[in-house]
Amino acid sequence: MTTKDTTLLKRHSLADAVVDELQQRITSGQYRIGEKLPTEPELMQQFGVGRSTIREAIRILSNSGLIRVQQGLGTFVELQQSLTAPFHHSLQRAEGDDLNEVRQLLELKIAEKAAINRTQDDIDRMTRFLEKRHEAALKNKPVECIEADIEFHISLANAAKNDILAELYRIIANKMKKSFIEVFITTETLLSKQDLHSALLQSIVEKDPKKAWYWAARITGQIR
Repeated sequence: MTTKDTTLLKRHSLADAVVDELQQRITSGQYRIGEKLPTEPELMQQFGVGRSTIREAIRILSNSGLIRVQQGLGTFVELQQSLTAPFHHSLQRAEGDDLNEVRQLLELKIAEKAAINRTQDDIDRMTRFLEKRHEAALKNKPVECIEADIEFHISLANAAKNDILAELYRIIANKMKKSFIEVFITTETLLSKQDLHSALLQSIVEKDPKKAWYWAARITGQIR
């Protein structure tokens, strides 16, 4: 083990620091495609961080497609593409208006494609999450309402039947969650948009992509 491996990471986000170092090792060829990464305890010792930090870093890298986690077997290098890391860096560091703008654009395309490709199972899942969203909003439970809202939109993305689009939206939505919780102290605004979400779902049930686009644009504030 080198001195670098054992140096405590003292950056603003420990998980991001671990991600950066593991990405460098993968893209430099230190860890090759198909190779198994060190275990959680080994990584904890190398980076001087806790288990939760390592797990968050692994989750981020898994979402980016650089690694894959196989239950009971370990974590393996999946990709070794030079363009993956720069894009991943940009996405993980994006915040504020830039991130929200990408989310808004994605939601329009997702709504259209979901209206065309959705299945009955998709509709059932979206309906459940929308009901949870409404219940939490009525009880003024903003965190629960936001979580249900995000799950509704993620299930909508899954209904679009485009794995890349769904995964990209999932990453962005989860990054937006913290800012949503900070902004929505009560559920008043969330409750005011419940009817718009219901209209969006109905347009998807009816397989009407134009209406789906319209209601998605209303929800994201792109049109009034």
